[in-house]
Formats: sequence, structure tokens, C-alpha cells
Amino acid sequence: MSDPGLKTDNLRMAGKLVVVAVAMAGFGLAMVPMYRSICEALGVNVLSLSERAVPGNSDATHKNTQVDASRTITVEFDANAHGPWEFKSMRRSIDVHPGELATVMYEFRNVQNRTMTAQAIPSYAPKQASPHFNKLECFCFSEHTLQPGESKQWPVVFVIDPKLPKDVKTITLSYTFFEVAGGKVAAAPKEPSTVKGGS
Repeated sequence: MSDPGLKTDNLRMAGKLVVVAVAMAGFGLAMVPMYRSICEALGVNVLSLSERAVPGNSDATHKNTQVDASRTITVEFDANAHGPWEFKSMRRSIDVHPGELATVMYEFRNVQNRTMTAQAIPSYAPKQASPHFNKLECFCFSEHTLQPGESKQWPVVFVIDPKLPKDVKTITLSYTFFEVAGGKVAAAPKEPSTVKGGS
């Protein structure tokens, strides 16, 4: 005959485990907005002004687009795969004139045997380039769900504002994908290395 006290203890323990599991899942889902808030407060990985603009606001996304052919900026592309997936830029770098429209493709592949939802967080180096790097189209604007083994390619369409400081010759655009479903969040990205500049 089973002990009623033991059954009660088992039910209590099961209830505690359910509460802990729900709390952990909630904490995991809250990590991405918390990460963004902390980074914005510290000035790290801050979204560019165009990413904060209301979609469809053509005045915000198309201003300052006169091409400055007298300057060339090297834009380097970094993709951090902090998790069980593959993520890369199709080009390591390109040279553009301020005000010139440019497009670069990124590829993401879910190598897991489960569906995942993730979102990319961008960062820029040097930091003063961030408000001058205007994205017109970017996969980082929304979350993406990929089935097991599914691959997708996404464009980043951008214009560098001609008001970019003259001493900035190179900009590094870095992305890290964070899983935002299932209570699991990838590790925070490292700050890109110091960018070459000059007068």
C-alpha cells in the first residue's frame, strides 16, 4: 500500500519543477529585449537610425543619398554563428562611395533536427559610423523561423550617409543570430576589432 505522505511530497516536487521550468523559459524569452536595452544604454550594438525609423517612411530612409565619388569606404561584413547553425556573408567586404546604394547577401542554415526561430542583432565599428549606416532592407528587422535543415539567403541593402566623418575609411558591420524561441538564447557577440581609419 502506497504512503499518502510520499504521494503528497511527489506532487509538491512536481509542482515546484513545473514552476522552475516555466520561470526558466520566461527568462530565456526575456533575454533578447533585455540584451537590447543594456546594449543601447551602454552604446554597444546600437541599431542605426534607419532601423529605428518607422517602416515606409521614405523621407527617413532616402535622405542624404547624393553620391560622394571623391571618397571610398570599405565595408567589412562579419557573421557570428554563436549556436548550432551556419551563418555567413556571401562577401567579406566591398568598397562603396558615401550615398551609393549597395546590396550584400547573407546565408543562414538551420543544421538542427528541429524548427528554430531567431533574430539577428547588428553592431558597428567604429561606433561613430552607426548613425550614418542606413539600412533600407535587412533581415535583422524581424524574426525568422527555419525548418530543420532549411537554408535561406537574405539581402542587406544600405546607404552610407555622406555626412560620415572624413577620417572613417573602414566600417565593420557585424551580425549575431540569437535564438528567440524555446527558452534558449545564444551567447552575446564580441565587439568587432578596432577598425582601420585615417585622415
